[in-house]
Amino acid sequence: MLRARRITALRYGAHTLRTSHLRTISTLKTADGVQSLFDFGAGHTYGIARITSGVVVKSQGSYVWYDDGRKMLDFTSGIGVTNLGHIHPKVSKAAAEQCMKVVHSQCAIGLHEPYARLIERLLPIMPHPSLDSFFFWNSGSEAVEGAIKMARAVTGKQNIICMQGAYHGRTYGAMAVTKSKTSFSTSFAPLMPGAYATSFPYFHQLSVSPTTSDAELTRRCLYDLDVLFSQQTDPSDVAAIIVEPILGEGGYIPAPPEFLKGLREICDKSGILLIVDEVQSGFGRAGGGTGNWWAIDESGVKPDILVLAKGLGNGFPISGVISRKELTEKLKPGSMGGTYAGNAVACAAAVAVVDAFHEENILSNVQARSKDLLSALKGLQSDPTLAPHILDIRGRGLMIGIEFSSPAGPLTPHDPLTNPKTPKNMASRVVNKCIEKGMLILTAGVYEVVRFIPPLNISEKDLLNGVEIFEEAVREVVREG
Repeated sequence: MLRARRITALRYGAHTLRTSHLRTISTLKTADGVQSLFDFGAGHTYGIARITSGVVVKSQGSYVWYDDGRKMLDFTSGIGVTNLGHIHPKVSKAAAEQCMKVVHSQCAIGLHEPYARLIERLLPIMPHPSLDSFFFWNSGSEAVEGAIKMARAVTGKQNIICMQGAYHGRTYGAMAVTKSKTSFSTSFAPLMPGAYATSFPYFHQLSVSPTTSDAELTRRCLYDLDVLFSQQTDPSDVAAIIVEPILGEGGYIPAPPEFLKGLREICDKSGILLIVDEVQSGFGRAGGGTGNWWAIDESGVKPDILVLAKGLGNGFPISGVISRKELTEKLKPGSMGGTYAGNAVACAAAVAVVDAFHEENILSNVQARSKDLLSALKGLQSDPTLAPHILDIRGRGLMIGIEFSSPAGPLTPHDPLTNPKTPKNMASRVVNKCIEKGMLILTAGVYEVVRFIPPLNISEKDLLNGVEIFEEAVREVVREG
């Protein structure tokens, strides 16, 4: 058990915002009188799921503040976006300065300096030197759409193979290759045609033990892919295979290097492009655990197309589709574009992000804090009162997931990995208790998984405070049953 600490200060301490200021920003006048700003906003936005109520009024480093005075330790980083913490001074300064130079220069009209400077910064850190052709967009979903368009255009083929449990976005093409939850696509059919799902080496989806070897998981999944080629789509009709080196929304499951190498061999043999989606795992989030920028680095596999977003802009909306010139020079001028694609302010922020990674030795901090986090979680797993309820602890860098058992799995009565003594809905209950105790954290996928996505520059103190909050929440849920 971790050494006890006082955590009340995380919620209501010296940094609580002034009450008079909160009254000003938390209400507004309407035709019906004074109304809560949160109630007003929530009453005009639908189709969005929020884990907290209240209005976020300030953020800094590893913390966010709400209009009622709550100070919350943020272990979500805006779902892997603010890798350098909220309001990083160098990034915000670069964006502010760019706002006084050029805010918008549409990519079909002219090339602005931050766009070119960002390419200059990214070239040396690419996972393979062949990745030398860049297109910047606004979101991960847009980048996935662009990657699919590119693959179809340069190969002259239509079909795209994705992974069971994958998440690539909620626009139509990205949604068609998203297989982590049906809630993302229910009622939106018909989706983009030509999308096929194959097995990903995740023990729970394959209905095997958590201790199953990577070699066996890989063998099963590559065999399933062979069957797919025989029964559903011939390789000659497949433009690309798209894969996350670590499933994100699907449950934070790293792909074994041998699986990624197997995909690369199949693609090379059949003239299929390999699209590597590092929207969540890239930019030091998962690669930092091995001293690298990208999760794909661990396998040494070369992407044909690399997709990135989230941490690239540290909160400013920017994404990228990166490939090699021999492919992109086949694209017709005008086939790629967008009104805000590669926005000047977002590009300037991204340049500052890369610089800050180098200047502040961020990847080393990821390695150190990853060891701290995994050690603490493994400590929980070694506790005999908690061990029966923990199926797995996994991840890379500061992209870590813990999977709990369930008394009745989402696929019952066929799920063999249930434990009748484990509390029901354990992951979401743990998350809710963490929020009550002053920490933002998220679940992932259809199983009982909680994911840890703290800032990559988080201090040891803040990390251990967060782990203690998590431990308290887990123990309370287990006691309550």
